[in-house]
Amino acid sequence: MTSSPIKMKLNVKRTLLIGFAFFGILLLWQVYDSWCPTFLTDIFARRMYGMSSAELKLGGDAHKILSVQWIVGIIMACDNLAALILLPIFGRLSDKTKSPIGKRMPYILIGTFVSAIAFPFIPLFFHYNNILGMVISMAIVLIFMMMYRNPAVALMPDVTPKPLRAKANGIINIVGYLGGASATILGIFLPLSNYINTTDENRKVWMIEIPFIVASILMVISALVLFFTVKERRIEEEIKDEMEEGERLAAIETPIDDTKPMSRANRNMLFAILAAEFLWFMSDNAVGTYIGNYVIYYLNSVSSATMILTIIGGAASVIGFATAGVIADKIGRKWTISTGLGVSLIGFVLMCFISPSGKIVGANGEFSFPVLLYVIWVIKGFGMSLVHNCSFPMIVELCSSKKIGQFTGYYYTASMSAQTVTPVLLGLLFTRTGAWKVLPVYASILLMLSFVVFTIFVKNIKAVKVKNAKGLDAIGGDD
Repeated sequence: MTSSPIKMKLNVKRTLLIGFAFFGILLLWQVYDSWCPTFLTDIFARRMYGMSSAELKLGGDAHKILSVQWIVGIIMACDNLAALILLPIFGRLSDKTKSPIGKRMPYILIGTFVSAIAFPFIPLFFHYNNILGMVISMAIVLIFMMMYRNPAVALMPDVTPKPLRAKANGIINIVGYLGGASATILGIFLPLSNYINTTDENRKVWMIEIPFIVASILMVISALVLFFTVKERRIEEEIKDEMEEGERLAAIETPIDDTKPMSRANRNMLFAILAAEFLWFMSDNAVGTYIGNYVIYYLNSVSSATMILTIIGGAASVIGFATAGVIADKIGRKWTISTGLGVSLIGFVLMCFISPSGKIVGANGEFSFPVLLYVIWVIKGFGMSLVHNCSFPMIVELCSSKKIGQFTGYYYTASMSAQTVTPVLLGLLFTRTGAWKVLPVYASILLMLSFVVFTIFVKNIKAVKVKNAKGLDAIGGDD
């Protein structure tokens, strides 16, 4: 293939600023996933079985705690079901939106501000044992985050030529993981287990309110930074020629033509990626949803250990995101993702051998935390970062710039479908088996299926290698 006559460069500064959108997304999800399943477990165990704080503190009846997980799963899945419906809608709407501040920015701003206002009410209602108020607050947050999420994610490919998107996605994800790390640090200093494992009289609302309030404030700040620094309409006009050249150099089997139906080869590629994505999200989300309860109720360890897990996994993910684009340049996106799935599978298989140590080390009777789980999170964090870094660019590679929001919706339809099904299915398995060890076995089987589907049915088409701008050229230019 001949070299490109138009110079394309990845504007690092602009990409970092766009990453602030993902910063807010991961910040909210990290707080939400770390706290909400345990809130629901605690409140339903009290309501359904009349379990006291003392019983819950001592682990109570393990079967009763496990038996409420299917309800926890249903509630978590209902949020994802709303996302499954709303994400494609907001993707298509933003594709067609024309406003003075761009087609994505109105959704980002409205979604962020409403979510930020509603978010702190989740722990407040939990503290006062109001299940209905807590669930309604969760629903409001999720609905408006769906308004925000698709347009925010679509913003990067809107202003990045196709051959540069894997590297740009790496930068976006690194900024996003800083958001997750911000939430995690709060969880270390304000461990949820200190709130859950205590008597009603000693439960102080501020201990669980602070992470949610801080998350809301940082989300608003990140949205404002994005709004004041990234001018959608101006950037799109300035890089119009680069985007057109990127279309010509796309890593696809047949060229994109919006005037014709999608080619059979491209359609088969899309379905194969989405099927594998559904399976790996089924696996990864299962672990992400239930790891807090797994640590508190199975390992009987302090919840701050979960936050340390997140930091360690996040650090490994940052390394993966920083290197995934380079790896993809050398071996292609397909084999980069396949490698990530294989590495993560090793981690989940190792997790099958984890069990409570039985050594009491905490003031509340917690057991010591297994060191092997830290190793597993490093493996999983690195592996899944390779997967997530390259999968989204592969999806939007298959569409023109006019349909990025729509294809972003396809990506999230697959992921949210998985996250709708997996909490309920796994919750039922917990109820049937009465064993927390189902978690890593379930995750391992699904990830293995994903690896098989992706490796067999997805073709490896290398993107054209384009040099990035360096030095001052990389951080200047259009803003």
